[in-house]
Amino acid sequence: MGRLFDGPWPIVIIIIVALLLFAAPKLPAMARSLGQSMRIIKSEVKEMKNDGKPEAANDGTDPVEGRVVNHPQSRTANGEPTDGTDVPPSNRA
Repeated sequence: MGRLFDGPWPIVIIIIVALLLFAAPKLPAMARSLGQSMRIIKSEVKEMKNDGKPEAANDGTDPVEGRVVNHPQSRTANGEPTDGTDVPPSNRA
């Protein structure tokens, strides 16, 4: 009589069948989670490759953070153009 568990393949097939039977409703969520994890890993690897390289010249289209930007239409209370400094008015109540 042949032995059923001589090699690893029968055990692997039994595990796959059991997963399909009992975990079938959860498979789409697991696949979605795996895809998101792969995208995150891919972006992190790309960032690690670009980590030591200098960035391209800023052409002014990137978002501005931590800089005071003069708005062309900004004016003070008496109608004069502002100089770009962020000083609150002294007559606040």
